[in-house]
Amino acid sequence: QVQLVESGGGLVQAGGSLRLSCAASGSIFSIRVMGWYRQAPGKQRDLVATITSGGSTNYVDSVKGRFTISRDSAKNTVLLQMSSLKPEDTAVYYCNVRITSGGMYFDYWGQGTQVTVSS
Repeated sequence: QVQLVESGGGLVQAGGSLRLSCAASGSIFSIRVMGWYRQAPGKQRDLVATITSGGSTNYVDSVKGRFTISRDSAKNTVLLQMSSLKPEDTAVYYCNVRITSGGMYFDYWGQGTQVTVSS
């Protein structure tokens, strides 16, 4: 079993910064991709950023230049540094980890953490 614990969500003013953290624990053999997704009320869950085991990163266009994803392999932790936050960033943020094993992959999700950006 793999468990993901998220932290760092909260209320912040527009233009401010916030850092989300997601720590993976349990039967971890090989983490291929770690990422963050978000879902605003009445909208679908969208990808925000991902980082591969090789360190390659991808971001949704709306957060490029403002958000930075990073990871600490030794601690099986992925971070999302969010700067210049906008009210449009308000959503529940979910951590995702993709683990490979024997040529197969498995996805695990965090519980979600609320990020609210006030104007």
